[in-house]
Amino acid sequence: MLKSQISIIIADDHPIMLNGLREELEKAGYNIQATANNGTTAVEVIASMQPDIAILDVEMPFLNGFEVIKKCQSLELKTRFVIMTYHKERGFVVQAKKVGVHGYLLKEDTIADIEICIEKVLNNEIYFSRSFTVDVEKEVDKELRKIALLTPSERTVVRLIAQEKSSAEIGEILKVSKRTIEKHRSNIISKLELNPSFDALNQWALDYKEIIITL
Repeated sequence: MLKSQISIIIADDHPIMLNGLREELEKAGYNIQATANNGTTAVEVIASMQPDIAILDVEMPFLNGFEVIKKCQSLELKTRFVIMTYHKERGFVVQAKKVGVHGYLLKEDTIADIEICIEKVLNNEIYFSRSFTVDVEKEVDKELRKIALLTPSERTVVRLIAQEKSSAEIGEILKVSKRTIEKHRSNIISKLELNPSFDALNQWALDYKEIIITL
């Protein structure tokens, strides 16, 4: 497909970023159908024009990027969605994967990176920015698979551990004995394949807090 045949809509509430990206993509030969500076307008123009690709900022007025994607998905559009943000935190990557984004770019990425993303996404591939210092997509997938093994009660315990609550405090909150919480901790450590020590689970919960709070 020729670049001029690839239709794109950009949504970002930062005028400099919005206009700069539009100019760069137009200069590269892409067809920029429209732009939006808030989530509500983004949904309206995407639903109306049904572009090949929508490039969305995460944080926008009225609706954030993830909410825009959910609303558009309910309309069963063929548009592919790319998030473009400053956020590298695991929690944002988790949210992106949950809503089924096709691409995740960072605002530090070059126009060459963006073009690679567009090409990959149009070929039905998932693209995550090369600016991540680790393969964050695989890392998040790995931890999500482990977390999926936890029972609802164990997930609640993990969330409270991530809030740095002690076993005694968690027991009081959940109205169960400290011994019950310790049993949960033991099961969680086993399922997450952690070193069987008290500190290992605490450290894991802090390291992956951004993922845990989305459970």
